[in-house]
Amino acid sequence: MQRKWERARQLRNAATDAERHLWRHLRGEQLAGLKFRRQYPLAGYIVDFACIPARLVLELDGGQHLDAVGYDAERTRAIEASGYRVLRFWNDDVLLRTDAVLEEVWRYLESREE
Repeated sequence: MQRKWERARQLRNAATDAERHLWRHLRGEQLAGLKFRRQYPLAGYIVDFACIPARLVLELDGGQHLDAVGYDAERTRAIEASGYRVLRFWNDDVLLRTDAVLEEVWRYLESREE
């Protein structure tokens, strides 16, 4: 497990533009006051962003994910089997349509409270 935490730290230090951009919006208390963690070990994987209280994972996908559809589906199944909901967004959407991405996350957070 220690290796996962070390790898997570490396990934945080080498964040993509989209990850840094979204993190600026998530790290404050801008989404229902819930805290997000980035590059967080979960279910044997390191997820891009996790909100533990809301049981929510946000995954950002770049072009390389077009070749990893099967792996991503397996990863999503494992994370959801651990009781989390996974929302996936393309890097371009995070960078160019940030408000729409945040709105979708907000809608999920609101729906779980009902």
